[in-house]
Amino acid sequence: MRLLIVAVGQRVPDWAQTAWDDYAKRFPFEIKVELKAVKTEPRASKSLDTIFAAERARIEAAIPKGCRIVALDERGTALTTLALAGKLKDWQLSGGDVALVIGGPDGLEPAFRQAAHERIRLSDLTLPHAMVRVLLIEQLYRAWSVNANHPYHRE
Repeated sequence: MRLLIVAVGQRVPDWAQTAWDDYAKRFPFEIKVELKAVKTEPRASKSLDTIFAAERARIEAAIPKGCRIVALDERGTALTTLALAGKLKDWQLSGGDVALVIGGPDGLEPAFRQAAHERIRLSDLTLPHAMVRVLLIEQLYRAWSVNANHPYHRE
């Protein structure tokens, strides 16, 4: 199974890249985690519809056909770590790849968000994009550790 994280925004601080790399290498061989960063559309004197359309096109180009699409959205379903572990197990059993999509500064285009198979949120707080990448991969690793009965997660 492949977990593809598609994130709008190409640059993150060194600390975020270091944290991402640390968690990415912890996953077992049966779960491949991959990050695809797509370019943020410049905001200067463009309408929000134009920005959303450009970013949506880049996001869709980064997602292989047949992927289950999970949009990260502030209006999405809140999950506990155990609930995310259950979703990860279901995704693995389904046999397909999963693309988790992090939008740009204005979020995801509304029609794309609605068309996603699932919409989840990581927090009720507004988080910087670099932090979202780190939080997402850490929680995916923690979900895997729950499913593997690994002592990383404690209840």
